[in-house]
Amino acid sequence: MRIFVALLILFFSSIAFAQDKQDAAQIRKLFDEALERGESYEMLRYLTKNIGGRLSGSPQAAAAVEWSRQQMKAYGFDTVYLQPVMVPHWVRGKKEIGRVVNSKKLGTVSMNVVALGNSVGTGAKGVVGEVVEVQDFQELAKLGRAGVAGKIVFFNRPMDPKLMDTFRAYSGASNQRGAGPSEAAKYGAIGVVVRSLSSFNDDVPHTGGTRYALNVPKIPAVAISTNGANQLSALLEDDKALNFYFETHAQMLDDVLSYNVVGEIKGTEHPEEIIVVGGHLDSWDLSEGAHDDGAGCVQSIEVLRLIQAIGYKPKRTIRAVMFMNEENGLMGGRKYAEIAEELNENHIAALESDRGGFLPIGFGITGTKAQQDKLLSWQPLFTPYGIHQLKRGGGGADISPLRTQDVPTIGYLPDSQRYFKYHHTGIDNFEVVNQRELELGAAAMASMIYLIDKYGL
Repeated sequence: MRIFVALLILFFSSIAFAQDKQDAAQIRKLFDEALERGESYEMLRYLTKNIGGRLSGSPQAAAAVEWSRQQMKAYGFDTVYLQPVMVPHWVRGKKEIGRVVNSKKLGTVSMNVVALGNSVGTGAKGVVGEVVEVQDFQELAKLGRAGVAGKIVFFNRPMDPKLMDTFRAYSGASNQRGAGPSEAAKYGAIGVVVRSLSSFNDDVPHTGGTRYALNVPKIPAVAISTNGANQLSALLEDDKALNFYFETHAQMLDDVLSYNVVGEIKGTEHPEEIIVVGGHLDSWDLSEGAHDDGAGCVQSIEVLRLIQAIGYKPKRTIRAVMFMNEENGLMGGRKYAEIAEELNENHIAALESDRGGFLPIGFGITGTKAQQDKLLSWQPLFTPYGIHQLKRGGGGADISPLRTQDVPTIGYLPDSQRYFKYHHTGIDNFEVVNQRELELGAAAMASMIYLIDKYGL
């Protein structure tokens, strides 16, 4: 009996070893194809240089929809189609001005500011008033209406530099941008200035969406660069009655029709089972949107191209989705999940790339413990490529609505230490993306999709 058990263990061990060798060989092919003949970088060049920033509702967003549709058709994917979705149409306006007015130390000082996405504008007269600096909503509440009414609230809480996970640092500071204007308006503020959400001290302001609460006045809001925030705070220490002026011409127009763009390779054995890989096609209007999220879009298209290029025939349907309107509404992600539910589609996994085109270091998964354990068991196959952080917990904004259908969601994790230098800025352009890092990321994503396709979750 013992001999039989030993032989059985040996038999299954040999099968597992053979599978590991086969998987390692396929993953090697994916990386070789990406590094020797990768096309993600040239796709990104076209998207950024020929189309540029792609804010929802803009002509550039419409051009990006058609470009990605044509690109996936040119690659010969089995199916390419558009999903209609209504999206918000916010426009920035051409003029944005910020300055300290007649400070005791320096007189009038110009400051780099940009309007927050979805913010109302000030119009030609601008907004001017005394500045009151706060770190959080609790401090704002303590000041109350007596300390805030008629003033400009300056939210100056920085991202925590001690945190190695820069996305955690971002989350710890982002509510002042997302909800700060409405919180300040509750106490009678006439405008809001928000410290840019950045890991670096520089003169580049970062935009990003704000969300106005119901039954609260909509007041104009701008982001100020981190260097500007530091200077403004220092001036306030010596001059409590310091005045600030800013002028913006942003406005929200009527919603417009746009599209998610979907391309897929049909599964050979279980075509009804769908694996999604995607990024968001829209970007802020200040730059070319290279890292956020042009990189994620071209990597997702490249995943399908790589799978085709190495001759792998997936068992399940692999679908690349270019989501529209992640930045200021998430309408594309919501519409995708809504349609999936209406059609009773069976998604077995969704992977999103929305952390820039930097060096791949891992993946994070949100799902059941068994699903997480399975993904973590693949760690040895990624280790040769320096990908060492397969962990529990992860996903992405656009695939998050699928969680209501119990779909495991996976976030692609590149090295994030430089991401918040470029995020939502005017310098997120093609030139700041490293070709090799972008291609390594696409290969890593394709490898994860290959394993999910072969073994499921």
